[in-house]
Amino acid sequence: MTQLGTESRPLRVAVVGAGPSGFYAADALFRSDLNVKVDAFDRLPTPYGLLRGGVAPDHQKMKSVGAYYDRVATKNAESFAFIGNVNVGVDITIEELKSYYDALVFTYGAESDKKTGLPGEELPGVHSAREFVAWYNGHPDYQDLEFDLSQEVVAIIGQGNVAIDVARILAKNTKELSVSDITDKAIKSLEKSNIKEIHIIGRRGPVQSAFTELEIREFGELEDSNIVVDEADLALNDANKQEMEESNKAKKNYNALIDLSKEPKEGKKKKVFVQYCKYPKEMVGGTRVTSLKMDKVQLEGEAFNQKAVRTGEEFEIPAGLVFRSIGYKGTSLPGIPFDEDRGVIPNDKGRVQNLDGSLAAGLYTAGWIKRGPSGVLGTNKPCSTETIKCLLEDVEGLAPCQNPSTDAVLELLKSRDVRVVSFEDWKVIESLENEKGQEVGKPREKFVSREDIFTALDTAKVTQ
Repeated sequence: MTQLGTESRPLRVAVVGAGPSGFYAADALFRSDLNVKVDAFDRLPTPYGLLRGGVAPDHQKMKSVGAYYDRVATKNAESFAFIGNVNVGVDITIEELKSYYDALVFTYGAESDKKTGLPGEELPGVHSAREFVAWYNGHPDYQDLEFDLSQEVVAIIGQGNVAIDVARILAKNTKELSVSDITDKAIKSLEKSNIKEIHIIGRRGPVQSAFTELEIREFGELEDSNIVVDEADLALNDANKQEMEESNKAKKNYNALIDLSKEPKEGKKKKVFVQYCKYPKEMVGGTRVTSLKMDKVQLEGEAFNQKAVRTGEEFEIPAGLVFRSIGYKGTSLPGIPFDEDRGVIPNDKGRVQNLDGSLAAGLYTAGWIKRGPSGVLGTNKPCSTETIKCLLEDVEGLAPCQNPSTDAVLELLKSRDVRVVSFEDWKVIESLENEKGQEVGKPREKFVSREDIFTALDTAKVTQ
């Protein structure tokens, strides 16, 4: 019987999704006592997922974790392959992958977003925050989108860190953005922005804010923008006071809002309104969105179980641009079980489950597609570690694949005219982006289309 994980027959694992969770999963596999080969597939020609396409361009310190993922790949170069620009489920099927790998780990994240379900949501001028983030971060699939930044008032529904990122990018001036790795196209569009007011809207109060203290305090450092918080929104009922006393995060957020609300408001071009206890009910408009209609609410109930109860008082703000930022959502992949309601792959500690609850042999999942879009980048490490622990426990029961060859996978993709981007190719791309960035004082200047990436690679190979 074939013994997987030995020198003569390494355990072969395909990781579908080369973002943070995928690299944490690969790292956990390489740290095991087994001989392991890991091939990380990604639909994009670049690795690192949301680290590249989701983390705010002005949060360069957070992006430094990319060096860790780089070490995972380079330290294990003989056992690791990045197979980029491959759309699993389209370019190669799940059944085909099973013939080349002993186990599959799905870490492809949440590629869609939740909708509000409100009337007017389909009006021009209403967008998802996820799309805007992908656009200004240079995601190739979103570069054809247009956002009408000639509008004076923007409403953002949601108060998580993504909503705060969107508000901050809109609130910054060109000088502040020019030292980030935001795309040149986005900077030029934002330079022409006519935005004067940004409203960040939440149904609950300041104690329940989903953002972090560090994120909200950044607004106090902006050159052209001020935070505005209604004094009435900062008044706390007994339940809120109890929640704040028992939550260090809530206390920090609340104190940050108090500090920001006291800052002078004169002399700056833009105002960022943090709106609490507002329940969006309709996006109003004709040919495009023109305003957002809301109900005022009050929180009732016991601490940590308060409900937002509508007061009957209506509230409306003009808004020519609306972003919904109420959460990302996972999408299905042909050939694997999927929970449509939750937007995740059903699983037990990372072991994929069929819809009847039985385990799907050899299939595993980690990251947002496993647990839903929650936590920060680092949260994915214990999540992936848990999954790989289960996989390693199952090794003896795994059915060895029929054709344990990465070369065979690459030949199949080549026969289908799929241009594969390797990790070595990625290092060339990264180097070119860094060089372009240095020329203009930025950390990097990203290639924002597949065509530009392929052209740059072809040119680099000719000049070598």
